[in-house]
Amino acid sequence: MATRTLTNDEIETFERDGVALVREAADMSWIDRLNGVVETQLCEPSRWVNDANPGAERDRFFTDRYLWRDNAAINAFVFNGGMGALAAQATRSTTMRFYFDHLLVKEPGTATPTPWHQDIPYWPFMGHQICSVWLALTDCDARSSGLEFIRGSHADRTIYKPEVFGERENHPSAWQAEGGGKPVPDIEADRDAYDIVSYDTRAGDALVFSAWTLHGAPGNSSPDHRRAAISTRWLGDDAVWFPHDGTDPTVSEDDVDLNAGDPAHDDRVFPVVWAN
Repeated sequence: MATRTLTNDEIETFERDGVALVREAADMSWIDRLNGVVETQLCEPSRWVNDANPGAERDRFFTDRYLWRDNAAINAFVFNGGMGALAAQATRSTTMRFYFDHLLVKEPGTATPTPWHQDIPYWPFMGHQICSVWLALTDCDARSSGLEFIRGSHADRTIYKPEVFGERENHPSAWQAEGGGKPVPDIEADRDAYDIVSYDTRAGDALVFSAWTLHGAPGNSSPDHRRAAISTRWLGDDAVWFPHDGTDPTVSEDDVDLNAGDPAHDDRVFPVVWAN
């Protein structure tokens, strides 16, 4: 399947802002297939689910991840959907390794926001060619929980303390609270002090953003529109293994043949999807 080629403007925007909008990043056949995965996972989630309101058709903030090994549709998308090529072009990396997939759903009437955060402290890696490709599976705007970014926030290389998504008792992602770093500033208290950029996306559009970029999203205030997306996470040339407190346990030190500081060259766990 043809891979979308980024324009020079898109690459330069990513480098300057830490995020770039890529229109028509995926064929609609992928969107239909992946929305089918969403329906399946909402009913039968994996062990890595984060779901505060199981079974609800409204007010449900649902995430599931690391499905690529067992789900044929996700596996096919990872290796053939072209997202690795987008990540490589944006970061100017000669190779791109896959880290994990992440389904993200907010049903209509979900008040819970996605807190302001950056991705790098959640992951056991260090490097500047590490990014996500967030693919919209439904149309999305500010009302239906469109992503927002602090433009240029990737450039100062500050590591912020991880935020726990959707505080509640017995949280499946309580590991997030164990991480260190500088507290995320209270952006909502003074939004005008920050260069916030947001995007209206259509199904098939993608947002490519650095793991260092601060981002978040409001709740889904639409009365009848689901917001669904799949974010794939990518490791470029300079990514090294960097286990530390508060990192995602889907891949731990027991799962890799790497030592701290090694390039992320474990082909079994982090396969090469794109190479120039």
